[in-house]
Amino acid sequence: MTVTELVSYDEALATYDPVMGLEVHVELGTRTKMFCGCSTELGADANSQVCPTCLGLPGALPVVNASGVESAIRIGLALHCEIAEWCRFARKNYFYPDMPKNFQTSQYDEPIAFNGYLDVQLEDGEVFRVEIERAHMEEDTGKSTHVGGATGRIHGASHSLLDYNRAGIPLIEIVTKPIEGAGERAPEVAKAYVAELRELIKALGVSEARMEQGQMRCDVNLSLRPKGQKKFGTRSETKNVNSLRSVERAARFEVQRHAAVLSSGGTIVQETRHFHEEDGSTTSGRVKEEAEDYRYFPEPDLVPVAPSREWVEELRATLPEPPRERRNRLREEWGITEHEMQSVLNAGAVDLIVATIEAGADAASARKWWMGELARSANEAGVEPAALTITPADVARISALVAEGSLNDKLARQTIEGVLAGEGTPDEVVEKRGLAVVSDEGALGTAVDEAIAGNPAIADKIRGGKVAAAGALVGAVMKATRGQADAGRVKELILEKLGVEG
Repeated sequence: MTVTELVSYDEALATYDPVMGLEVHVELGTRTKMFCGCSTELGADANSQVCPTCLGLPGALPVVNASGVESAIRIGLALHCEIAEWCRFARKNYFYPDMPKNFQTSQYDEPIAFNGYLDVQLEDGEVFRVEIERAHMEEDTGKSTHVGGATGRIHGASHSLLDYNRAGIPLIEIVTKPIEGAGERAPEVAKAYVAELRELIKALGVSEARMEQGQMRCDVNLSLRPKGQKKFGTRSETKNVNSLRSVERAARFEVQRHAAVLSSGGTIVQETRHFHEEDGSTTSGRVKEEAEDYRYFPEPDLVPVAPSREWVEELRATLPEPPRERRNRLREEWGITEHEMQSVLNAGAVDLIVATIEAGADAASARKWWMGELARSANEAGVEPAALTITPADVARISALVAEGSLNDKLARQTIEGVLAGEGTPDEVVEKRGLAVVSDEGALGTAVDEAIAGNPAIADKIRGGKVAAAGALVGAVMKATRGQADAGRVKELILEKLGVEG
C-alpha cells in the first residue's frame, strides 16, 4: 500500500478507535556488558569488544552485571512498579545473523518490575496516564550492515557485515499495557510518553537515552477496532523508531493504513514493519511471531535474581525528583507559562538553563540566551544545544558582562559567536575582538557632538519637542562606535547636549 492510498486521519478516527502498545528499549550506561566483562564503549573497531561469553562459544558461562540489575530496579521504582522478590532470566530462541548465540538472554514471565504507570503531560496541559505492564532485563544484539544495495537493507544487498561489539550490552525493555481512550490524540500520547520516559531515564542517570544513537528506541504496536466494540483488532509493530517525531508519525501513519485496509474489506496482517524517515511511511518486514514461537525456557546458566527489600528501599531513596514535577517547579520559579516551558523542553534546554542559573545568571537571561542565539546556532549546526562548544558557565559570564554594562546585546551575540568558534573564554573573546562597550564619557561625548553636527535638521526637531527623533542620532552614534556604545547612555547625552528633558 502506498501513501496515496491512505484514508484521511479524520476519516479513520470517525470509524475506528486506536489501541496502542509501546515497547521501549533502553541501552544502559554500564561500563561492561550484561553477562560478561567486555567494554561497552562506543566507537571501537568492529568485533574488538567480544569474548567467548558474548559470542556464545561452547563452555562460556555468563555472570549477571550487578549494576545492570540496580539500574533495572531504579527504573522500575521510578515507573511506580512493583519490584519482584524473585525473578529469573529466560532464553528467547530465534535465529538471526546478528544474534551470535541463536538465542537472546531476556526475561519472560518473571520480569524484575511490573504493574506501574507513567503520567505524561500533553501540549495543552492535559495529563494522560500510561500504564506499564512490565520492565525487564535483557541483552542487545549485534549490528548488521548490508552492503551493495540501494536502501541499506538486506533486500538487494550483495553481502552483509556483522559487528558483535553491541551483542550483550544491557537493555531494559519497558512495555506498556494497551493504551486505550486516547482517540485522535493517540500519536500525540505516544510521542509524549516516549519523551517523558526519556527525561526520566536521563534523570536517573542510567542511560544518556540518545535516540539518534540507538540508546533508546521504540516499537510502536497499533491496532484499530470499530467504535463501540471492546475486542482489539489485529496489531502491527513498527520496529526501532528512533526519534520522538518519528514515534508520532509512525502511529499516525499506521492509523491511516489500518483504516484503509479495513474500510476496503481487507485484513490486517500481524507483522513487524519498517519506518521510513523520508516520508513517514511504514513497509512490511516479517510476519510477527507469538510468544510461543520463541520457545522460551528458563536460562540454566544463571541463578535467579532476588533483590532484598532493604536494597530496594535503599534504591528508592536515591530516586531524583520526577521530571514532570521538576518542570512544574522550575516553571513557577522562572515565572513562565506552560507553553514557554514546553518550548524549553522541546529545545532540550532545561538542564542547560538550570546550570546557567547555578553559575550565577538570572533565570530570564539564562533562558533568553539558550532559547535565542544558542538555539539558533544549534539548529544551524544540526545538533542539540548541549553539544555546542559553550558551557553554562560561559553563558552566565556573558550575562554578567551585559548586566554590568561591559557588553550590550549585539556585542554579547558576537561574544557567543567567538566562543562557539573556539576563540577562548568570553573575556578572552571580548579582549581579542575589542568588543567592550565604549564607556569613556569623553569618547561618547565626541561621538554625540559629531552626530548632532552632521544631522542639524534632526537636532532641531528634537529641540522642538520631538524626542522620538533622537533615535536617528542614537543610530548614528552606534554606527560610529561599531555598536559598542551603551544606547541608553547615548540617548541621555544627546538630550542633555540639546537641552531637552527625556
